[in-house]
Amino acid sequence: MNIENYKLAGEKLPILTYPDPILSQKAVAVTEFTPDLENLVKNMLFTMYQAPGIGLAAPQVGVSQRIFVLDVDYEREVITNAAGEDEVRMSDFNPMVLINPIITGTSGTTTFEEGCLSVPGVYEEVKRHKSIHVKYQNLKGETFELEADDMLAICIQHENDHLDGVVFIERLSNLKKNFYKKKLVKEKVR
Repeated sequence: MNIENYKLAGEKLPILTYPDPILSQKAVAVTEFTPDLENLVKNMLFTMYQAPGIGLAAPQVGVSQRIFVLDVDYEREVITNAAGEDEVRMSDFNPMVLINPIITGTSGTTTFEEGCLSVPGVYEEVKRHKSIHVKYQNLKGETFELEADDMLAICIQHENDHLDGVVFIERLSNLKKNFYKKKLVKEKVR
């Protein structure tokens, strides 16, 4: 399967928002590499690009499995077409799928302003490792290793947190964490 074929086709999945209970659960390992898994990944990529976001973990779409997709390279531009209507053009796709990822090494630290599709409208500085080494499987169950740094490393750490039931606001100071938790719970009740 070529995941490049799925960048602009698929079913847009609903993205769960904090404090949905599935977002705080540890996801289970993928053990079967089936056409259903490929379909899930296709729909996750489509949903991520349409949201728009640079990463999306399976728990965010209600599937408690250790899978995430990401693309830190693609470009998204809103242009006005000949009819005077705005349309979105996307290019430079570089989609990645990490299944059962394990971060096996880290070095350095960096701080980056993060946001999250499950916590809309919230952007905060989060401390992360600058470089990581990660082992993961692809859609065929084959194992790979990857050295990542900067934005790719940050995105992998953010999405991997989702697989462990951690939303990025959990990584903020207690004051900010409590503020956002109360605010987001109140908004969810409305």
